[in-house]
Amino acid sequence: MATAVDELLDMLFDMIDEAKNAAFSGDKCVIERDKALDLIEDAKKQLPVDLAEARKILNARNEYLAAAKREAEEIKKRAEIEANQMVSEAPVMNQARQKAREILNQAEEDAKRARREARRAVRPAALGTKAQQALALQREAGQAARTRRSRAERE
Repeated sequence: MATAVDELLDMLFDMIDEAKNAAFSGDKCVIERDKALDLIEDAKKQLPVDLAEARKILNARNEYLAAAKREAEEIKKRAEIEANQMVSEAPVMNQARQKAREILNQAEEDAKRARREARRAVRPAALGTKAQQALALQREAGQAARTRRSRAERE
């Protein structure tokens, strides 16, 4: 993207490049002084405008980079917080699983104990009502164990 200053300097370059050689000299030339001075003056006037525009572009770039850096820092902080939460939740989950296993084991032990007691309550000689009560007790004990196991698994 050519700026006004670039164009003015190109015009001055072309003027000097196309100028006629001075008499008896290969490295000197003749140019129109007023045209050359006008081009230089216009370039001097245009420089502050171009410099101001360049400063604006640099400031916008710096603001953009600063905003991107702030956003990156925020993302990094959120990721660290989330990672720390995940790490701190892991022991809680392990404790909950252990507690669920303990409840399940206790429920199974309670069911076994209830079945043994129910079997002892039923005597082979005493059929009828006592046998029916014992079987009912055994069923209730099994149901209680399944209920405890179901609760433990949900927790």
